[in-house]
Amino acid sequence: MNLYLRYFDNEILVSTVEEAIDFLSSISEIKMTPDLENDIREYVEADAYYPKRYKVRPRVYFIIIKTEAANMADFKAKKALRPVSPDSASRFENPQLARLSVVQPGWYEGTLCFKRVFIVPSTGKCEYRDTVFSARVKAESGMECYKRIVNHLVERVDSRSQFPSAKGKNYSFKFLGTCK
Repeated sequence: MNLYLRYFDNEILVSTVEEAIDFLSSISEIKMTPDLENDIREYVEADAYYPKRYKVRPRVYFIIIKTEAANMADFKAKKALRPVSPDSASRFENPQLARLSVVQPGWYEGTLCFKRVFIVPSTGKCEYRDTVFSARVKAESGMECYKRIVNHLVERVDSRSQFPSAKGKNYSFKFLGTCK
């Protein structure tokens, strides 16, 4: 693993923490303190691959990015992007999101919490209220259940009402059984 460092037009790709610290020390505006040096070492040793930025002065930062690129040209061409393994992808995946598109014809119970528009009679103004709606629907998948519920509600509530995404936490469903 290599490190890409940039401070304005000064940039470098190094292979060790010592080279990175030497590069940063060579820039007069960056004050290399023991705390900063320790923080950089901890960042490099950690498993996280996100870019890290450090404040030099107000609104001025330098960045460090971990990369698998062998040289600056590969880094600039984004040829050394870290591959996402199936194990790490499934670790962050929402289990409901995976079930959403599974085709299983039958009865579903879907629950939706949406922002419904109500007109306040005393003022004549509108306000949004959280409204929970639940229905049992004959559908092919969890996504079709969501679409049927939203289509039903769109015809019956104010058009300014706001519906959540099927992928969000405000929609849930469960499979009740197959159709007969």
